[in-house]
Order: sequence, then structure tokens, then C-alpha cells
Amino acid sequence: MRKLRRFLFQIFILLFVINIQFTNAQPKPVMNSSQLKLAIEKLNVVGSVLYIAAHPDDENNALLAYLAKGKLLRTGYLSLTRGDGGQNLIGIEQGDLLGVLRTQELLQARKIDGAEQYFSRAIDFGFSKSAKETLDFWNKDKILSDVVWVIRKFRPDVIITRFQGTKADGHGNHTASEMLAAEAFKISGDSSKFSEQLKYVKPWKAKRILWNAWLPILEKRKVDLSKLLKIDVGGYNPLLGESYTEIAAQSRSMHKTQGFGSASSFGKLTNYFLPIDGVPASKSIFEGIDMTWNRIQGGAKIGRLFEEADKKFNPNNPDKIIPILLNALKIMDRIKNNNWVNLKKKELTDVIRSCAGIYIEANASDYTISPGDKIKITSSIINRSSFPLKLTKVDISYQEKENIINTELKDDKLFSFNSTSKIPDDAEYSQPYWLRKPHGIGDYEIDDQKLIGKAENSPPLVAKFIVNAGKQELTFSTPVLYKWTDPVKGEQYRSLIIAPKVEINLQDKVLLFPNSKTREISFTLKSNEANANGLLKVHVPNGWKAEPMQIPYFLTNKYDEETFNFRITPPENSSEGYINAFAKVDGKVLSLGETTINYSHIPIQTVFYNSEAKIIKLDIKKVVNNIGYIMGPGDEIPPILRELGYNVTILTDKDIETLNLSQFDAIVTGIRLYNTDKDISFEQPKLIDYVHNGGTLVVQYNKFFDLRTNNIGPYPFHISNDRVTDETAKVTFLDKNNPVLNFPNKITESDFNNWIQERGLYFADKWDTSYVPVISCHDPDESPKDGGLLYTHYGKGVFIYTGYDWFRELPAGVAGSYPIFVNMISSSKYYK
Repeated sequence: MRKLRRFLFQIFILLFVINIQFTNAQPKPVMNSSQLKLAIEKLNVVGSVLYIAAHPDDENNALLAYLAKGKLLRTGYLSLTRGDGGQNLIGIEQGDLLGVLRTQELLQARKIDGAEQYFSRAIDFGFSKSAKETLDFWNKDKILSDVVWVIRKFRPDVIITRFQGTKADGHGNHTASEMLAAEAFKISGDSSKFSEQLKYVKPWKAKRILWNAWLPILEKRKVDLSKLLKIDVGGYNPLLGESYTEIAAQSRSMHKTQGFGSASSFGKLTNYFLPIDGVPASKSIFEGIDMTWNRIQGGAKIGRLFEEADKKFNPNNPDKIIPILLNALKIMDRIKNNNWVNLKKKELTDVIRSCAGIYIEANASDYTISPGDKIKITSSIINRSSFPLKLTKVDISYQEKENIINTELKDDKLFSFNSTSKIPDDAEYSQPYWLRKPHGIGDYEIDDQKLIGKAENSPPLVAKFIVNAGKQELTFSTPVLYKWTDPVKGEQYRSLIIAPKVEINLQDKVLLFPNSKTREISFTLKSNEANANGLLKVHVPNGWKAEPMQIPYFLTNKYDEETFNFRITPPENSSEGYINAFAKVDGKVLSLGETTINYSHIPIQTVFYNSEAKIIKLDIKKVVNNIGYIMGPGDEIPPILRELGYNVTILTDKDIETLNLSQFDAIVTGIRLYNTDKDISFEQPKLIDYVHNGGTLVVQYNKFFDLRTNNIGPYPFHISNDRVTDETAKVTFLDKNNPVLNFPNKITESDFNNWIQERGLYFADKWDTSYVPVISCHDPDESPKDGGLLYTHYGKGVFIYTGYDWFRELPAGVAGSYPIFVNMISSSKYYK
């Protein structure tokens, strides 16, 4: 169903996985007294829960917060996808880039609600109407193996699903997530299933799997709620000063690309649970599960020591319990090959560090480094307690020499030292690991089993501070970061990036040639080291010409940039292909560009891409010039219209009020404008007058709910949830003589070939007889959906509502989408 994504990132993965997980581009802070008290209590809770659903935003944030911060359980969320197929309300990232952005939003949400984050290799390919379709595209066995892998690695006592595994789930991805979770529950304890995993993990069978039921569904089915397992997730935590629903609102508000800012709720909030499989329970979802150290042979004494530490904890002198904690650590060291012991040792190390007020950081002299280069690192540690500690050494990835220290940490004095690390010549670039290889429609290609499930890359460089506490050796680890001070935001951090010595960046990934004229194409070289020099070369498809074929370059300073222009001449006939750019540096051919994703609510993200652009020679007629465009969220169509040779003016609400709109041959509204622009209802009468006076107004899709006005067109029509998810669905011409299909370009069925992801969404299902439905299509076994392109001649002008997804097709370089869109914005000219 879904077309292979046009912009596959054929690059490399970050350095080999380090076992320690870091999820934020900043040093881990010392816990305050309330956090420390809870962390000490958590040391004595030996139980875990894994929540499973399909997408970012499917998780129950209040339940996760309750389990992680109330019950103090190890809590995880397995989102089968990274949300790659959705829309973006805050920017232009789509596809793989949106997946990177939403991954970080989930990590920020987990930072707030206290759960851990996991993923499978499944790709969110867009809306799916059935579990069968979803599992066909996901490669069921592959994703099932991922769910089994995460279960075996996480080893949950209880598994909870967000969905029930029926059509009532509302999305094929949702239904499939429950089906996969239920099947994985059955087989994860069977050593004959996915036995290749057993080199790294052991079989594991959870006690039970439950559905976190939706109350409206239960009420509709008239289920007796008194007989169900239930949890009040609205409780108040006095140590945190918040209820779990308040925490949930903060966590859910991290889903900013989806516009999920949430308000706090207060008071009781009952969640209900229905059994799916496993050992029955009548009183608690944790019934029959020992969540104490008694479940581990030799663990009872450890539990008693943690109880003692909890009782003796004094927030004014937390270091006084360090001897008790070290004693527990000593006993834990004697228990080998136990998953819970290994996990609790990491938690215990963090507790000891916070009891001593130890702050650590390792800061690089720059944020970008290339293979073979050296980088200076300043490492710092301070002991802000009276407990005696000795720093013996600091191990930093790729350090040039061993950093033996042997210094006492005392008197609240910061100890810092400088060192140098040399990045290996064969070090791989910093690239999200799931984008290392080209991928298909439904799943990512990941070779390393140990990477599957991870939320993000491990940091390329890690500093490990080896500290002696009496006879015990402690290791405190932190990623090597880059730190700077912003005059407004204050102290800022970002991850260290391993990047090519030279990057070749293109502003546009699709370049259109609406005629046979030669045009200049610009490539910007950016140097990641001083004195970079060589040749920049381009390659074009057969029939295309590039002049010159190569240009010498010399970039004196690190981060210098220079733009180079090549004259590209298309063939006479329609043609499409790719223009590629290469730079030769130190005998190596480099052909990567860089995209930076930078939003205030997530750490800065870097993604590399092949230095190429799709080039398309179009045989297209153009009869209008001036286009007004009212931007919707995540809108990339204006640059495409400019590529086609139109003069595009971005219109604000004030412009609509004050400008003479008759200067525009057509006005286009971006997707979801009527959902997101709070003032559009005031401007709408003028837009309708513009149509009556001879203009063309093209309105792209809007959701049927949260509309700012219902009077979008000159005549009434109703937007529905109708969509066509099969991008290969046959398109039928309902009104063959309509100008949209004939003027100024003749449209044929071939113009609907090679579309990506879907045909369209939020089609109209009811409309006034003044509208003419122009084309129709439908998914298999469904009735025709005629409301995807409604056309009416109103006064002297034309109004069009279209749910077809031009916002995906035009930026992706789908050649057939351009003449249709050109015809729509040319409609009024047909009558003049």
C-alpha cells in the first residue's frame, strides 16, 4: 500500500552501543530530597510493568506516572512505531525526520512521567483500516520478534495493552499492537521461538497481560464495573507535590507535533483492566507477584538494608546512609547474572551519588568532530558531602592516555582536569541507528539485534569517573557533551556529533524544471575541520547537462561555508531522476548533507542525508502567475509553487484584511488552516467575496472537528472522517469535462501513478448541489469516496475543497501531482 519513502537516508549508525542509557543532552542532575526519598524506596520495589501500544501519544500517561512514581515499579512503554506517518503541527518535518522528532518528544514525556521508552522496527506508514493490512506491511513475524525481544529484555511481571484487538480500536495499527502483544505474551517464554535472541537474553513469561479498557466502551457494553480490576490513577503524591494526573498533563504536553497540550485534572480517575491472558486475578493486577527482594535468592538481607536506609534517611544529611547503601552494594556484587540485581545496582549507584551530592560532567571543546580528529575534554567532579571519597581515574572513550588521578574528593571543591581523545579513522557518523540503511514501507532495516528496541543512539563518547568509597569501587558515568552559555537561556548543552569532514547541503530536495531553460542549482559546502580542500563534483541523469562538472574548493576555517552554483539543463521531453553531489577529501569521497532538528522542548537532533535532489522536467502549461498562500501547519507547498515559476505571497490575517485580494489569480489555504487559525472565521467573508469577484480559492483538507467556522465555502458542505489510504487506488473521473481535468493541462489516469502513503483524507461526505465532485476513489471493499475534490463556480470565480494529500505528493516530487494542482489554481482563468 504505502509507497517507498522518497527521501531514504542511506548513511551510517552511531558508534557501537554502550550499555549505559542516556536520554537527554545534559548531565544527569543530583536528585533533590523528595526525589531521593522516592529513589531509596524504589530500591526495595522489585517489580515491573510493560505498556504496549502503536504510536507516540497512544500511551496512558496518568497510568505510567502512577506505576513509575507512585508504585515505584520499573515501568516501560513499547511504542511499536515512532509516529513517522503523521502530520506535524509545529514544523515541516515529515516521514523519517518526523519519526526522529517524535522519538525525542516521547523521551521528554518519559523524563516527566518516569517510565522507560522502547520501540520496534515498525514504521508508521499512515492511517490503516485493518490489522491485516498493518501486519502485511509491517512484516508480522519481524515485528512480533521485536515485541518478544523487548519482553525478554525488559522482563515485565505484567503487560498492559492500550487496545483490545478489535475494530473498535479505530486504527489498524492499534488493533495490530494488541494482537502482537498477546501473541508475544504466549511465546516469549518458549525457547524455541526466535531462538537467535537467546545469545543475549533468556526466555521470559509475564504473569498476565491485561487490556487497559476505555470507560466509554465498557459503558456502551454495559459491563459491570464492580467486577473489574481497577486502579485510581488520580492520587496525590505529597513528596512530589503533584497528582499523577497533573504529571500526566505535563508528560502528554510533550507531544507538541500533534497539538496535544493538556490541562491538569484533579481528583479520582479510575482505570479498568480486563484480562487477555495469563494467571487470573480478582483483586489487583499485581496479584500473586512478589515484588520484594525475597524473589531473589540471597536478596532478603539486601531488602532489610534498604529498609534501614529508608528509615534512617535524613534529607538534611543524606550522606549518613551511604555506609548502609555500600553494604548493600557489597552483597549485591556477590550475586551474579541476575537481571534485577544488575538493574538495582545502577539505581543504587545513582542514589549514592545523590546522597553525596556528587555532580559530574565532561564537556568537549566543540560539538562537532570528524573521524581521525582530536578533541579536548574537560571533566569535572565535586563531592558536596562529608563522606570521604577518592577519585582514582577517569576513563573517557578514545582517550590518548590513561587518566590516573588518585585525589581525595572533599571540602566541596570542584576537581577538573583536561584530556584529549582521538576519534578513530573508521568511526561512523552520528546518525539515528534506525536510519542507517534504506528501508521499505513497513519496517526499518537494523542488523544488530542489541540495537532493536532502543529509543535512541548511545552517546559517541562517555566519561566514567572511578571513585573509591572505602573498599568499594563506584563508577559514575556521563556522556561527553558540548556546553555553552546563551545570553537569554543561560547554560545550554548539546550532544557531541561525529560528522563528515565536509558536508554538501541542498536547500531543496525536489527541483522542478517547468520548461527547457537552463537554471542554476546551488550546493553549500560546510567544513567540519580547518583547511578543507578538494573538488566538488555533480552527476546528473542521462539527457541532462551540468556545467561545470566539477569546481575546486578551499575552506579555511572550521564551520566555513561556501555556495557553489552549477548550471543544469534539462532534456526537451519529460524526465526525472536525481542530481548527486560529491566532494573528495583526503582521498575519500563524501556525499552527505545535514539536517538539524531544533525545537526548545527537545535536545538538538542531527540527521544526515545523501547529497542529492530529485530533478523533474515537466511538460506543463501555466496560465496564471500570482498566488496568495495562507500557511497551514507544517506546510511545504509554497516553495514548490515557486519552483514552478509562480510568484507566491504568504498572506497573514492582517494581509487578508488590508490587501486588495484581486491582485492574486488564486489563493490557497494550507492544511488544517480552519482548525488552527483562530481568526480565520473573521477573514472568511472576504475570501468568499474574493471568489465571487473572480478569484480562485483552493482549500486543502481540514479535520471535521474543532473547525473555527463551518462556513468554509460559498455553499454548505460537511467534512467527514472519510479517507482513502491505498495510494494506488484507482481514480475515477466523475466530471470528465471539468476544468480541473482539462485546463490548462490535460489530466489522465497516469497522473495518479506513484503517489505515496495515501490518496487523501477528511473528504467531504455531504455537499450542496452547487458543488460538483470531480474525481472519486476508494479503498478495497469500500464504497466510492466522491468528496475528495469539490468544485463550484461561484459568481465570477471558483471555489475548490480538496482532501487529496497534495501536502505529501508535491514536496515528495510525485510528477503527476503538479499538473492537477496547477489546473486547480488556474480554474478562474477558464472562464475569462
